[in-house]
Amino acid sequence: MSSDPWGRVDETGTVYVRTAEGEKVVGSWQAGTPEEALAYFERKYEGLVVEIGLLERRVRTTDLSAKDAQTAIDHLRAQVEEHHAVGDLDALRVRLDKLIAEVDARREERKAQKAKQADEARTAKETLVAEAEELAQSDQWRAAGERLRALVDTWKGLPRLDRKSDDELWHRFSHARSAFSKRRKAHFAALDAQREDARKVKEKLVAEAESLSKSTDWGPTAARYRELMADWKAAGRAQREAEDDLWNRFRGAQDVFFAARSEVFAERDAEQVENLKLKEELAEEAEKLVPVTDLKAARAAFRSVNERWEAIGHVPRDARARVEGRMHAVERAIQEAEEGEWRRTNPEARARAAGLTGQLQAAVDKLRAEIDAARAAGNNAKADKLGRELEGRQALLDQALKGLEEFGG
Repeated sequence: MSSDPWGRVDETGTVYVRTAEGEKVVGSWQAGTPEEALAYFERKYEGLVVEIGLLERRVRTTDLSAKDAQTAIDHLRAQVEEHHAVGDLDALRVRLDKLIAEVDARREERKAQKAKQADEARTAKETLVAEAEELAQSDQWRAAGERLRALVDTWKGLPRLDRKSDDELWHRFSHARSAFSKRRKAHFAALDAQREDARKVKEKLVAEAESLSKSTDWGPTAARYRELMADWKAAGRAQREAEDDLWNRFRGAQDVFFAARSEVFAERDAEQVENLKLKEELAEEAEKLVPVTDLKAARAAFRSVNERWEAIGHVPRDARARVEGRMHAVERAIQEAEEGEWRRTNPEARARAAGLTGQLQAAVDKLRAEIDAARAAGNNAKADKLGRELEGRQALLDQALKGLEEFGG
């Protein structure tokens, strides 16, 4: 008979293993010595040790599922319980029991982790749904559309929930996207309609602008172009291609008109500058008549200057009051000299006709003062109007004065 701490072989070749519950028959060995029998069954034990060690490593270091781990443990436990090996089988049972505990713990851990992941996924999807429903009301079409597409990608990356919960959340998510798409489609349809209306309006504006491009009625046409531009801005934008084409035509028509006007105005301005030079020379000639020493000669000379003055055309607007003021100053000096001469030579006649003549003279003086004030203020239109009234009053006054001269002589 042969034995070791964990097993023995009896005279009949039967092999036993020692356990906490007593000896268990391992098997029968007839092919060799008892030592060989023990060595064989000890190698089987070592094989179990290796398998259990490998399984322990897989359980502890890989993502082996609890189900597969349990199947492997059951397989090894069956081999241990069959007692076909010689060694510390009780130690193997303890290791397997411990491994089962680890698998159970991992199962609970994974269950808790899965539940946590499910809660996180639910929270994440609910957050996505809430944001999608908020975006469904947005008018930021591009940004909101891009964000909704990003939310879909995020949704696809999240774990599925239980079917009912997942379907309910997806229904809300999908409904929000559909609502946004419907609103966006309606918006752009309305925008297209508005742009089509704008195109029709702008085509009419372009047609009128082109019809005015050859006009030489500078003031009214320029004013009309300003009105057309205001109408253009108020019409809104047409489709991009149509907008660019219409704008180029509209602007081109304006450019033709304003280029022609600028050319004409440039010629007119040059002419008015030359006119101003001529009138300044005449004003200088007239100013040499002051102070008046020979009233008759001064009157004749001023009349000659004034006739040449009237034959010259317009001067630049900003110089008109200044140069005309110089002529009016000379005219007033001559008139004052005339009045002085008249008062000196006809005192009795003036006294006899003081009523009518005095009123006329007062009216003439007042009109002249008003004319001077209007021209000084640059209000030439008012000055011209008052000048026509002055001509009538002056004619009456001249007639009265002439009568006084004849009467006095």
